[in-house]
Amino acid sequence: MKTLRYKSYDPSVYLLEELLNKLGYNVYISNYFGIDTHNAIKDFQQKNNLVVDGIVGLKTWSKLLEAEQEFLKYNAKLLSEQDLIEFSQTYNLDLAVVKAVNEIESSGKGFLTDGRPKILFEGHIFWRELKNRGIDPSTLVNNNSKDVLYDKWTKKYYLGGSGEYKRLEKALKLSPAGEVHDAAYCSASWGAFQIMGYHYNSLGYNSIDDFVKKMYDHEREHLRAFGKFLEVNNLIRHLKNKDWTKFAKGYNGTGYKLNKYDEKLEKAYKKYSS
Repeated sequence: MKTLRYKSYDPSVYLLEELLNKLGYNVYISNYFGIDTHNAIKDFQQKNNLVVDGIVGLKTWSKLLEAEQEFLKYNAKLLSEQDLIEFSQTYNLDLAVVKAVNEIESSGKGFLTDGRPKILFEGHIFWRELKNRGIDPSTLVNNNSKDVLYDKWTKKYYLGGSGEYKRLEKALKLSPAGEVHDAAYCSASWGAFQIMGYHYNSLGYNSIDDFVKKMYDHEREHLRAFGKFLEVNNLIRHLKNKDWTKFAKGYNGTGYKLNKYDEKLEKAYKKYSS
C-alpha cells in the first residue's frame, strides 16, 4: 500500500476512504485525500494506539485492514497477468500497451470492498433513458428524486462508493415498471473501466441485466466489456499505433486534456515497455 497523507491524489485513496466509511466515518469517497479523511485518520489512529499524525503508512494500513476484513471478498475477482496477456493476444497489441491502459483507465480496481462492482450513477442519463422508453421524466421528479433524476449533467449529487448504489436503488423505486428498471441500470457506469450500461446492446449483451450480471462476476468481465467497447468504437487502431492523444480523446472525450490522460498513458507505456 502507498503511504498517503492530506492532499494525496491516488486510486489507493479510494480504497482508504471506502474502509473509513465502512468503519463509520463520514468521508467523501474519491481519489482525493481531503480534510475529512485527514481528521478521520487521526481519530482512527488515536483510538487504535497509533502515532496520531494523519499519515497512512504501513502501520495504519495494517490496523485499518485488520479492522475491516470485508475487503477480502473481492480479492478473488481481480485481474491477473494472464488476463492481460490474453487480452493483448486477442487484439494483437503490445502487452506494455495493455498494461498502460489498464493502469490509467481502470481507476485502480473494479469492485467495492463488499464485492459489488464499482458504479457511478448519472441522473441526466437516467432522464434521457426514460425518454427513450416513452416515459416523461418530469412526472417522476419530486423532492426525493432530484438527486437521481435531472436533465443536465452535474456532479453535485455524486456520493461515491456504496453511496452510488443508494442512488441507483432510489431510482429503481420511482416506479415498478420494467422500463424504469432497465433505464436505471443503463444509467450507471460499471466496473474497472466504467462502461456505461446503455452500451450493453452494441457490445453484444442480451439485456442490461445480462451485462450487469457479468459485471458482478470478475474484473475479467470488465476487461472483456472494455475490449468490446474499444472494438465497436474503432479505438484499437490508436493503441496499435500508440497514438495516445487520439485514443484518450476517443475514450475520454475532449476532457482528456484537462486530466492529461494521453500523457499519463504514454508515461505508463514507457515504464512497462522498458
